[in-house]
Amino acid sequence: MKKHAGFTLIEIMIVVIIIGILAAIAVPGYRDYLIRSRITQATSGLAEKRVRMEQFFQDNHTYFGSAVCANDTTSSTYFNFTAACPANATALAAYTLTATGKSSMLGFTYTIDQANTKQTTAAQTGWPTSTTCWVTSTGGC
Repeated sequence: MKKHAGFTLIEIMIVVIIIGILAAIAVPGYRDYLIRSRITQATSGLAEKRVRMEQFFQDNHTYFGSAVCANDTTSSTYFNFTAACPANATALAAYTLTATGKSSMLGFTYTIDQANTKQTTAAQTGWPTSTTCWVTSTGGC
């Protein structure tokens, strides 16, 4: 008798099913991991701009005319986000900085104001929004 070498169709189908199950679990988890890592671009960028706005306020007692946005009257880019300069920076000591997602981060919007109120005003499907914090994971703040 000859001994046959190789795999049967059933064995190959079982391997394909196992790979499919692993991929179904791993791909969404990896996608969320990438999104969470990209959110830090917006939050750290907004925090840095806020510090610069507060430094300007300490020197001038107003946010109006801040050098944070002097060379960039509309927005600056943080890789996957566009950070808008404060359109409402007035002598009344108020401003709101905004980071809006683009490309793979489209749908996310983060804000911070002069009172350090952090908000997630928009998020992709499956992600929560918040009026009290920056949402950095699907579980919330």
